[in-house]
Amino acid sequence: MRVLMINQVFYPDVAATAQHGHDLARDLVCHGHDVTAIASRSIYGRKGAALPSEEVVDGIRIHRVGRSLFGKAGITARIADFFIFYVAATLKALMLPRHDVVICFTTPPFISAVGPILRRFKKTRFVYWVMDLYPDLPIACGVMKPGSLASRFFESLNRRCLKAADADVVLGRCMADLVRSKGVPEDKIRMIGVWSDQEEVRPVPRDENSYRAEWKIEDRMLVMYSGNFGIGHDVATFLEAARSLQHDDGIRFAFVGGGKKKAEVEAFVAEHGLESTCIIAPYQPRERLDELLSAADLHLVSLLEGVEGIMVPCKLFGILAAGRPALYIGSEKSEISRVVVENDCGASVRQGDVEGLVEVIRGFADDPTAREAAGERARRALIEEHGADHRLAAWRRLLEEITKTTAASPARQGETRA
Repeated sequence: MRVLMINQVFYPDVAATAQHGHDLARDLVCHGHDVTAIASRSIYGRKGAALPSEEVVDGIRIHRVGRSLFGKAGITARIADFFIFYVAATLKALMLPRHDVVICFTTPPFISAVGPILRRFKKTRFVYWVMDLYPDLPIACGVMKPGSLASRFFESLNRRCLKAADADVVLGRCMADLVRSKGVPEDKIRMIGVWSDQEEVRPVPRDENSYRAEWKIEDRMLVMYSGNFGIGHDVATFLEAARSLQHDDGIRFAFVGGGKKKAEVEAFVAEHGLESTCIIAPYQPRERLDELLSAADLHLVSLLEGVEGIMVPCKLFGILAAGRPALYIGSEKSEISRVVVENDCGASVRQGDVEGLVEVIRGFADDPTAREAAGERARRALIEEHGADHRLAAWRRLLEEITKTTAASPARQGETRA
């Protein structure tokens, strides 16, 4: 099977979609398939073309096109960079030999429009990997106005892409419901969640963790938010909780990563004098992911209410792999809330419920035994259901089914008919 993957970010980028794309591509190569990726020559958010135009990594042929001229200078500048990538990626995809199936991601938004083009002109099967939904996300976050001409145009474009795909892979039940509401036929919707590798990310004992030593955590409980501080994430609730707990010397917070709201986090910590209780750090190397996630005793995952279904934060699965409990902030309808509650591996509170969040944090701080038990259930949930082995096997079955054009078979472990 010849597989083409199109996403603006790919190895060696540390963005989540780059890592999951690389994981899937490596797995397909290991199972004897031929994989090619089209990505940008720029690291996400940076100016210039830092990466080679062509190389082979782990048996994956990577073609890099375009470059970022503006980085994250502003919305208009980013749209210009997106347009450059759209054109360059489309031309490269048309020039390459025919592939059996193309997997289009959602970075940049609407790169999935390349899928129907390849389907029409090269008879390539098309799978839409729905990591986020646009224009739903900017509308929900107030960046675009609902009902505006631009919103209606992009909504129409995305619906056409969803309906043109041979399969739309969604990340959770909430996302499946939203895609279904757009008129996408039921037999096109497949639910395959994202993952973490239980072998790559393992629990690291407290006394062996260099992050805890570097940050002078000692025997205190560390609460961490790690990853993207994006426009769809609620940071206000956990920042207010950190302020409420600033005089509790047994608790520390760490805010690790980047994104549009990272500056808001940094400003809040400085404004309220929380530097002694809140650690601020940039993204960390993937090679140290297990150590980073294991440094925390408790992890935060958040999503603005109204954004559930539009995106599904993937950070939860690394947390599960590290054997740590998760505190989810957002709607109980979110896939993340459901996974946490169903597996009893943390707690779920609503956006804005600062008192509730503080109470849960203090409860875990006061009961290390309960905290460790929740972490053990988290690790077990990953191994039994949410690990890379399950998800990657589901992807292989889906792609093999589509390229063989056989009658749909019953969903098996790791994949569900959404």
